[in-house]
Amino acid sequence: MTHNPEYHIPVMLNECIDAMRIHPDGTYVDVTFGGGGHSRAIFEKLSPNGRLIAFDQDPDAKKNAWKEPNFDLIPANFAFMSNHLRMLGIKQVDGILADLGVSSHQFDEDTRGFSIRTDAKLDMRMNQKSELTAAVVVNEYDEKDLLRIFRAYGEIKNSYRLTQEIMTERRNGKIRTTNDLIKIGTKCAPKHKENKYLAQVFQAIRIEVNDEMDALEKLLEQTAEVLKPQGRLVVMSYHSLEDRLVKNYTKRGSLTGEIEKDFFGNVLKPFNEIVRHPIVPSEEEIEGNSRARSAKLRIAERNGQ
Repeated sequence: MTHNPEYHIPVMLNECIDAMRIHPDGTYVDVTFGGGGHSRAIFEKLSPNGRLIAFDQDPDAKKNAWKEPNFDLIPANFAFMSNHLRMLGIKQVDGILADLGVSSHQFDEDTRGFSIRTDAKLDMRMNQKSELTAAVVVNEYDEKDLLRIFRAYGEIKNSYRLTQEIMTERRNGKIRTTNDLIKIGTKCAPKHKENKYLAQVFQAIRIEVNDEMDALEKLLEQTAEVLKPQGRLVVMSYHSLEDRLVKNYTKRGSLTGEIEKDFFGNVLKPFNEIVRHPIVPSEEEIEGNSRARSAKLRIAERNGQ
């Protein structure tokens, strides 16, 4: 059983599988199926009594699925993980894997509008059934909301100037394509850092379109209930916003990073960190797959007996 490298090259595959500490008869969840690379590696370690449930809201991911009685691909956002597991009669699992962000396929598919390398309609939807597109964000959001997403999701220092450039361009006609947006962004980008700046602009819009931060928060909040004691939570993130949430939740037990205590002063913390600092890809892996460069892998284990 092999994965589809043309769809997505799985980042830190061996590190993720080792971190999951897979038991052959266990039940595991891959909330970001994509090209199926991580899922197939998990499935190959399972016996017929083991089970794998995968999630992906992108219809294109179905092409990479396979048919086995102990494998299910759920075409849904991982924010609804626990509901779908209950529908399958599953109360708790032995491990959860999340490889966040955009797949190689989504970046490379010219019609999806995720990449700054090709001209395409402003789309950026992971779920093609969603009504909110990048075009709606860029052309219909008011100044306040544009500022919010560029500051919060892109961490863009001159967000006000970028927003004003977009508002001005909108008065001259609709911003329809990624090239239209790139031309606007290039005016605001620091010299010799145009690509990085544009990537931040696209990231901010993409996160808004797909409601990625809210979905990640909902996922993390479900993991404590869904994972069995000693179950593993393995999360790979690609930008500081995601990593900060994962770090806060696994290290301190809250999304904000605030430590919560019970009446007796005991820290309420559902997880123990397995690694204090995130694991990063080797230089060799980065040379073979440049999209691995920003990846950070965090591993935590569910408390309890």
